[in-house]
Amino acid sequence: MKRRDFILLIGGAAAARPFATLAQQAEQVRHIGVLSGIPETDPETKARLAAFLGELEQRGWTEGRNLKIEYRFTAGTGAEFRKAAEELVAIQPDVILAIGSSSLEYLSQRTRTIPIVFTIVIDPVGGGYVESLSQPGGNITGFMTFEYDLSGKWLELLKQISPNVTRAAVIRDPRIASGIGQFAVIQSVSRSVGIEVSPVDPHNRDDIERALTAFAIRPNGGLVVTANPLTVVRREFIAMLADRYKLPAVYPERFFTASGGLLSYGPDFLEQHRLAATYIDRIFRGEKPANLPVQAPNKYILVINLKAAKSIGLTVPPTLLARADEVIE
Repeated sequence: MKRRDFILLIGGAAAARPFATLAQQAEQVRHIGVLSGIPETDPETKARLAAFLGELEQRGWTEGRNLKIEYRFTAGTGAEFRKAAEELVAIQPDVILAIGSSSLEYLSQRTRTIPIVFTIVIDPVGGGYVESLSQPGGNITGFMTFEYDLSGKWLELLKQISPNVTRAAVIRDPRIASGIGQFAVIQSVSRSVGIEVSPVDPHNRDDIERALTAFAIRPNGGLVVTANPLTVVRREFIAMLADRYKLPAVYPERFFTASGGLLSYGPDFLEQHRLAATYIDRIFRGEKPANLPVQAPNKYILVINLKAAKSIGLTVPPTLLARADEVIE
């Protein structure tokens, strides 16, 4: 073989090697764990995962080709969260998507090394999950729902949509930190708004129904539903009770109003899951959760359901209607 041909052969093989390596890396199968407190069959779960998977695919990650996903869905109880979190950590995926504060709480107790990207978490700094929003500092980062201060806005909106309300039942889960925090803020603003608040635990449907039945005996009542997995799962039932007892009600996210609720004010949860996919893509490509800042929503969406308002005999103030981002007819 001539010397020139030998050099070209060796050079060509060396040049081809990086491309072969890149192709091999591109097809390396990555492993994601997903923990959610809402059942797999819930339309909201399907919408969130569709947004998440769609963004991953846009970035070159396709389930069944170079991506494997292990899902765990719970009914919102502590025992089920604990078991699901233990199972996912035992699998040792490359990263875990934690949907909701309860998911993150149980996962954070079980691993300090597996990267976790969260969505729909309230005040992750106050919860002790990250050191700061700009520098999370550990194995956890993600997209927060809101700080606890937003909870007070729900009570203000209840007064605005129904000025006659002087009492409000507040459905919150006292077993989780976010349930305690949201109710504490609502209590702190209740006097200035002129609404007396009383808690209702969402442990099961019968408890909710008994509590709201007793609450509705007296006039001028309203309802505030805080963000937690149990209220999400029972959103249609809660909206039905609010309609039955003619209780003006405020909820933390659009899918409550889409399920028959009167008014919601909160972030776009589908967008959070699209953004979570971008962070997981960056982690797959070598970035560390400690250096990916926790992001807060830059907009909150006000949705009003006029059909629900009509059903309870409520006329929505025009000033509030004009501020709505979406009106459900």
